Amino acid sequence: MIKVPDINGRFGEFGGKFVPETLMQPLEEIELALKEALEDPDFRNEYFDNLREYSGRPTALTYAKNVTQRLGGAKIYLKREDLNHTGAHKINNAIGQALLAKRMGKKKIIAETGAGQHGVASATVAARFGMECKVFMGEEDIARQKLNVFRMQLLGAEVIPVSSGNKTLKDATNEAIRYWVSNCTDHFYIIGSVVGPHPYPKMVRDFQRVIGDEAREQFLEREGKLPTKIVACVGGGSNSIGMFYPFLEDSVEMIGVEAAGKGVNTDLHAATITKGTKGIIHGSLTYLLQDEYGQITEPYSISAGLDYPGVGPEHAYLADTGRVKYESVTDAEALDALQLLTREEGIIPAIESAHALAKAFEKAAEMKPDETLLVCLSGRGDKDVHSIMEVLEGGVEA
Repeated sequence: MIKVPDINGRFGEFGGKFVPETLMQPLEEIELALKEALEDPDFRNEYFDNLREYSGRPTALTYAKNVTQRLGGAKIYLKREDLNHTGAHKINNAIGQALLAKRMGKKKIIAETGAGQHGVASATVAARFGMECKVFMGEEDIARQKLNVFRMQLLGAEVIPVSSGNKTLKDATNEAIRYWVSNCTDHFYIIGSVVGPHPYPKMVRDFQRVIGDEAREQFLEREGKLPTKIVACVGGGSNSIGMFYPFLEDSVEMIGVEAAGKGVNTDLHAATITKGTKGIIHGSLTYLLQDEYGQITEPYSISAGLDYPGVGPEHAYLADTGRVKYESVTDAEALDALQLLTREEGIIPAIESAHALAKAFEKAAEMKPDETLLVCLSGRGDKDVHSIMEVLEGGVEA
């Protein structure tokens, strides 16, 4: 593996900085500020102090004993990002970027959100650090995530509905970028995943790698060896890159799980690496869902957090180099896994995380009892209860 990204923000051929000229200078300012901050012990101490004292890290490593016994294969461990303050891994990155914004003298932040967890995390750090906050969110996602919309508003953020396109995460991101182009002098844009122009994919990865760093140390302490396989879900890919990154040089098999929706052989999926082609979306070159004319096609997933037509450029690079395998899971398979974990372990996972669980359960059953499998449980399912109830009790087809 070569060290990525390079000085141009490239992960192999992927990544880069494909943005309007007006954003080049703000991006260069962020890149320089990030480099100086990460080398500054005071900044790093403030970041880790907030993770410990405010977010509740380190999160637990939980042995899923009941599920392991039921499936009869490898021992399954869960990295419990659902136990973070605000209920998901998104807070790790939001704290880091908010501290960077504060260091740069910015007092207004904007964010985009799909499932709402990044929006809640951004609204939370804005409240903590005394900043104004605007969150762009597609109208379809607002309907799916009413509880999170109220949480953002309760925290003092302005939620801006987006009615263009499919009214989901892609469209919210488009609007957030348009707003930032006109307001970049006094606003900091907190991107929630490892997508967008350089340095965002690197920055989000560096703030999320705490997941894998902790898990690596905890796993060695618990099992005396590294896991045989690691599984995490991939939309844009922030929880998965945070989990994978510290293990890239190790002999550990890693699997990123995309949303197959109704099936990858239908038009209703969000499997961007499995079915996508190379192109540019939201400022970087990566795999995305597009037609033969280069027009982005609408993704679909029951999970608002995975309902995105692109993927982080580092994931595209890891897929092309073969270091990480990318497979997919349907809505129905994810909901089956969600119910199994809930009933066997007393943990209600986010629908995003249930995609990783479904693939992990499939793989674990095929593995030997002396092997181990680590799953990133990226968030808790409180926010998804309304959607789950519609499917399980309302007769909505999954």
